Amino acid sequence: MKNNSTKIIAFLLIAILICACNAVKRVPDGKNLLVKNNILVNGKSTNDEVAANQMYQKPNGKLLGYKLRLNLYNLANLNPDSTYQAKFKNNPGKYERMSKIFSAKQVDRLGQSFYYKGIHEFLKNTGEPPVIIDTAKTKKSLLRLKYYYFNNGFFNVQTGYTIDTVGKKRAAINYNITTGPAYKLDTISTNITTPALDSLYKTSNEPSLLKSGNQYKTTDFEEEKNRITTYFRNHGAYYFQPTYVTFDIDTIGKKNQANVRLNISNNIIQGRDSSRTEPFKLYTISDVNIYTDYSAANAKKKPTDSTTYNNFNLYSYKTLKYKPRAITDAIFITKGSTFADFRTTLSSRYLNNLKIFNYPSIQYEVDKRDSTAQSLIANVYLTPRKKYSFGATFDVTHSNIQDFGIGASISETIRNVFNRAETLEISARLNIGSSRDMANPNNNFFNVSEYGLDMKLNFPRILFPFGTEKIIPKSMIPYTSITSGFSKQRNIGLDKENFTGGISYNWTPKRHNTAKLELLNAQFVRNLNPDNYFNVYTSSYDDLNNIGKDYNVNPANWGDTTEQQQNKNLTIPKGTAGFTNDVLTGGTTLTPGNSQYQEVSSIEERRIRLTENDFILATSYSFTKTTKKDLADNNFYQFRTKIESAGTLLSAVSAIGNLPKNSRGNYEIFNLEYSEYIKTEFDYIKLWDFGKEKVLAVRSFFGIAIPFGNSNYIPFSRSYYGGGSNDNRAWQPYALGPGSTNAVNDFNEANMKIAASLEYRFKVFGDVKGALFADAGNIWNVLDNVTDPKAKFDNLNDLEEIALGTGFGLRYDLSFFVIRLDLGFKTYNPAHDKGERWFKEYNFGHSVLNFGINYPF
Repeated sequence: MKNNSTKIIAFLLIAILICACNAVKRVPDGKNLLVKNNILVNGKSTNDEVAANQMYQKPNGKLLGYKLRLNLYNLANLNPDSTYQAKFKNNPGKYERMSKIFSAKQVDRLGQSFYYKGIHEFLKNTGEPPVIIDTAKTKKSLLRLKYYYFNNGFFNVQTGYTIDTVGKKRAAINYNITTGPAYKLDTISTNITTPALDSLYKTSNEPSLLKSGNQYKTTDFEEEKNRITTYFRNHGAYYFQPTYVTFDIDTIGKKNQANVRLNISNNIIQGRDSSRTEPFKLYTISDVNIYTDYSAANAKKKPTDSTTYNNFNLYSYKTLKYKPRAITDAIFITKGSTFADFRTTLSSRYLNNLKIFNYPSIQYEVDKRDSTAQSLIANVYLTPRKKYSFGATFDVTHSNIQDFGIGASISETIRNVFNRAETLEISARLNIGSSRDMANPNNNFFNVSEYGLDMKLNFPRILFPFGTEKIIPKSMIPYTSITSGFSKQRNIGLDKENFTGGISYNWTPKRHNTAKLELLNAQFVRNLNPDNYFNVYTSSYDDLNNIGKDYNVNPANWGDTTEQQQNKNLTIPKGTAGFTNDVLTGGTTLTPGNSQYQEVSSIEERRIRLTENDFILATSYSFTKTTKKDLADNNFYQFRTKIESAGTLLSAVSAIGNLPKNSRGNYEIFNLEYSEYIKTEFDYIKLWDFGKEKVLAVRSFFGIAIPFGNSNYIPFSRSYYGGGSNDNRAWQPYALGPGSTNAVNDFNEANMKIAASLEYRFKVFGDVKGALFADAGNIWNVLDNVTDPKAKFDNLNDLEEIALGTGFGLRYDLSFFVIRLDLGFKTYNPAHDKGERWFKEYNFGHSVLNFGINYPF
């Protein structure tokens, strides 16, 4: 096997060497392949990414230092049709013989097959032609570089280039830049012709981006121009545009310094045959007209219904279907206020967020009733969406539970339910799937199923007994959601019913910040088939059964038949329940000091926890902040935190009401012990864009849930797990931890989690991207009823149990989503003994292939 591996590696190395030597295969004689652009600034090489992007020609791309796409292109036959025809031109008899065997038409079609043509088209399209040095493009690049350094304050920059041959038909271009000293800003003065704008500028609290002593940068002047324009337009200057802002740069008699004068001219008014100038006016809003059912068809008609509410004029071409406040609450442009762009933007965002109108149109016109011509009428045109809309989805799924699944859902959205811009969403879903790991006595292919019904009612305001405007103003675009749902599933063998309901408040404190307060979040989980527990959690059964073979004293626990008695396997559920009860009540030779006794106790504690019905009544607050501007932004950070408290309200009511406790000393509601805990999470993501589609991404996560009062453990639905395509990719979901326990259970979970990931993303070719990643983390039990010391987090020394997985991946970018494949290798496995944890399973046999949609973080 080693010899074969050596031969394969040797073959690959020889193939790569041959391809590398053949990189100039398609470079014409007398021409050179561009291998490198060297930018030398004052004699020293620079890695300035922006300067490098000025190049008209860049060397062929590399994958891990290898020009893969160039060599793929060189392998292609650029004229496969001519090659195929030449094959018969040199041997006419061959064409006749093949035509007799097949047909002339089939022989001609053979030339269009993948073998003769398709493979070469693929290589040509996937590959990349050689970048041959073009001196005309080199001169254009040099001119771009000159402008780039000039725009950064090097007014005396000198440029030149040389081409150095570095091999056969290979050359590098040296761009030589002599910058000279950079110019800095000296005195800054203003010349603003319109007195009103001059007064606004002088009273502004916003700092200027142009400061004496700063190095000259053209971008600073452009940003200052935009800042001034935004400021003026937010303070009444409706007709002001960036073109009215100019700068005079004076370097005469100055040594490496420049005086700056800011010029703002008067408003230019174009007439039919001439133009004139006049001072800018600052406008106020004289009227706000809202057309609630506008469309192109009725644009020239007159509204038939109207009303006035809080100085807003509402019009409708049919009967007005909205309560006025529902619309006016979304409008931040008010009568008597100063014209401001930000009010227009905020109104558009709020109206769009109502989800009952198409994107709104807000237009202004000068009010002809004002003799001073300094008033504007704001016209808000709203086009309603359909009151009822139907949706349906169908998808094929794969998860840690389902090997194969088919899902479908239908939904109905009803808008403006109570005539105050509310939306009601009702949806139903059905999923059926197949799982080899589930208990399946009838051997049915579709042995996993789930169906559910959900309802969500959204109100575009905060529903509360008293006003919240001072705490959460409407500029934060608040809304209230009331939700309820029911689902029934047969997926992990316990057959659960899940009832949910709640009320939450959502708002945006700032443009890229979001906040959510779940005032009440209720969940009731009912296990329909708890007796099937050991058929599902087979690892727990195997451990219990092995102990039972040695210590069971009640033959009835093995069953009634002779064969069962001989096999000595505990029956499910009667035998497992009987043996566990015998052990914990002293009916066997095992005592609390025995490790087997402790293991049986641990198995029973987990069984109770996972089969008991759960009732959770929680309140939570979450906050997210991000600097991400759009989907293409690869240089941002995101921070999310959440704190959740469950059961505290119920315990307070129970204590005040002096309600009785059950035999275990806990309160109950509807004859069910409710969960009580506090949970908090912190999640931080940071991306750095290095250019050329190279991105470094980092994620860190910490979460902990601590039971208290009415509970000594965390419900399964609120616990943490490790592994999976969005976590530690070297482990399957639920297969990591807790601690150093070697994942002894089928679905391992705990109440504390630490995780961190590092991923380097790069372009391979076309829309195919690659990634190298490292994932670290684990889960532990802390301050709950788990007694296994290997699973518990006791002190900082337990951080040695953080697992490390490394690997690589491929991603295909479809613009609207990314298909992802990641291969993870167990690099450091804390489940092994100390000294045996590093690289013991670092091979393909123990690797994990993950399939995912979009990036893991």
